[in-house]
Amino acid sequence: MHFDDRLATVLRSRARGTATARILYRQLLDLLGTMPVDAQGPQIDAACDRLGELASAISSADRAKMLREPGMRLRNPRLVALLAEGDAVVAAAAIDKAQLSEDEWLDLAPALPVAARGLVRQRRDLGPRAEALFDRLGMARPGLPSAEVVVEVAPQRASETIEAAAKPAIPAKPSGIGAIVQRIEDFRKARGPIEGHARASDAPHLPFGEDHRPESPMVIRAFDFATDCEGCIIWSDPGMAPMAVGLRLTSLETAGKSAARRAIFAALRRRQPIRAMPFEIAGAPGITGRWLIDASPSFDPQSGSFTGYAGRMRRPQVTELAGSAQAADSEADRMRQLLHELRTPVNAIQGFAEVIQQQMFGPAPHEYRSLAAGIAGDAALILAGFEELDRLARLNSGGIELAASGCDIAAITSATVAQLQAFTAPRNSGFEINAEGGAAIEVALGHADTERLIWRLLATLASSAAPGEILSVKAAKQGEVVELALELPAALAALEGAQLMHATAGTGPRNLSAGMFGTGFTLRLAAGEAKAAGGKLERRGKMLEITLPGLTITDAGHSEEPGKRSVT
Repeated sequence: MHFDDRLATVLRSRARGTATARILYRQLLDLLGTMPVDAQGPQIDAACDRLGELASAISSADRAKMLREPGMRLRNPRLVALLAEGDAVVAAAAIDKAQLSEDEWLDLAPALPVAARGLVRQRRDLGPRAEALFDRLGMARPGLPSAEVVVEVAPQRASETIEAAAKPAIPAKPSGIGAIVQRIEDFRKARGPIEGHARASDAPHLPFGEDHRPESPMVIRAFDFATDCEGCIIWSDPGMAPMAVGLRLTSLETAGKSAARRAIFAALRRRQPIRAMPFEIAGAPGITGRWLIDASPSFDPQSGSFTGYAGRMRRPQVTELAGSAQAADSEADRMRQLLHELRTPVNAIQGFAEVIQQQMFGPAPHEYRSLAAGIAGDAALILAGFEELDRLARLNSGGIELAASGCDIAAITSATVAQLQAFTAPRNSGFEINAEGGAAIEVALGHADTERLIWRLLATLASSAAPGEILSVKAAKQGEVVELALELPAALAALEGAQLMHATAGTGPRNLSAGMFGTGFTLRLAAGEAKAAGGKLERRGKMLEITLPGLTITDAGHSEEPGKRSVT
C-alpha cells in the first residue's frame, strides 16, 4: 500500500442504520486511536466531528463496550480527551483502556473534566511525577476509610503492670472490618504454594483459625498399566488410575505427530513389544511430562487373539531423556511446528475477511467487501502452500503411508489430459498418450493419491510447455512395476542435472499452476509421493520417468466360475 486512504474511505461512507453507524464508529476509534500524537489536519478534524455525530446514534453502554474490547488501541491523547468529555461510562472505559505514557498523562490530566481526573487517579501505572501533579490539582485517590481498632484492656494489678512494662508490646488483634481484612490476607498467603512444590489438592482451605500449609505431593517415578486391543489404558495402579485410565497410547490421527508416536503405532499394529519408547502426556500435574514405555503384547490363551498390552511407564533418566529428545525432535517435526504457528494467524485473517465480505455482522461498504474478498483469496492460497509444505515434510519423514488399494493409472492419465485441454487447446499444445495395448494398467496405489500425483506432473509440464508443443506420455507394465514416461518440454529439458528439481516459479502470470513454490518443489513433492508408494521418480535425458508397484492379476484356481479372476 503506497498511501493510506482508510480514513478517507470511512468518511465517505454513510450510516444507513444503527448497524452501519456502529461499524463506522468502531473503525474511527481504531484509526484515530493509532494516529501519531502530532498528527493534524482537516481530515482528522472531520473524523473527530464525525465521531461525535455517530455517538448520538449509539447508546453509551454500547460505546463503552466497544472501548473495552481486547483489540481496542487508544494511543492518541486527543482521542482520549474527546472521549473523556462524553458520558461517564464512556469516559471511564476510555481512560481505563488508554495506552499513554506518563508524560502524555501529565499534559492531558489538567485539561480533563473534574470527574475524569478522578478516573485518571485510579490508574496503577502512573509514576511519582504524575502522583505529585494530581496532589497539586487536588485529585484525591478514592478509597475506603481505615477501620478504627478498639481494644479493650482489662485492669491490671500493680505488679502485673510493672512486668508488662518490661516486656515488648504485643500488637492486639484487630476486630470488625480490620479482622476480616486480616483473615483475607491470611487466606491469600495460605493458598500460595510452597516454592518448588505443587499443591496436594486444588480445593481451597478457608482461614478459620487453622494454620494451613499445603503438603508437598509424592513424586511418582513409575506405574504399571494395561491396555485394550486399541491401545487405550483400561487399568493402572490405584494411585495413578484416575489420571491414567482412558489415555490412548496412539491412534491413526496422532501417529503422524512425532517419530515416537509413529513407532508406537507401528508396534501396536504389528503386535510387537515396546521397549523404552518415549511418550509425552499432558494432563494432571502428577502425570504430565515425559515417560518411557516398556510393554509386551497379551493374547487370549483360548482363542489366541490379541487383547492389548501390559507394561510399565517410567520417568526417563537424564541420559535417556537427552537421547529420546534428539531422536524425536527431527527437522520434519520442527517444520510442522513452524507451519502450525504460521497457519493460525492466516486462518484468523481469512475468517475475519470472510466475515466482512459476507456481511455476517451487518452491512459493510462495497469497497471493504472487495478488499476482503481479495484478502480471503490470498489467505486460501497461502494455506494451500502450507499444506504442500506439510505434506512434503511428512513424506520425507515417513509420516504418511499411502493406501495400496489399486487403480487404473492409464484411465486416470487420460482423464487428467482431458481436463487440461481447456488450457492446452487454445495454445495448440497438449499430450499424446501411448498406453500399452490400450488395456487397463493397475498400480498398487489409491485412486485419490494416484490422481493427485498425475495432476501434479501433467499440470507442471503443461504450464511450462510452449505454444504448439505436444508432449508424449507412455504407460507400460514391466514385470511387477508400472512405468510412466513423460516427455519434458523444451524449457525444462534445457535444465541440467539437479537444476530441474530446484527450478523456481516464474515471474510472469500463469493461468495454470500445480503449486505456488515453483516447478522444482512440485517435482520434489511428486517424487516424495512416489517413494511413499514404493516407487520412484527420476529424470532420464529428456524424459521424466515414474515407477510405481503394479497389481498382479492371477487366476483363482478354486473359483467355481472359469472366467473369474482375483487381484493380489
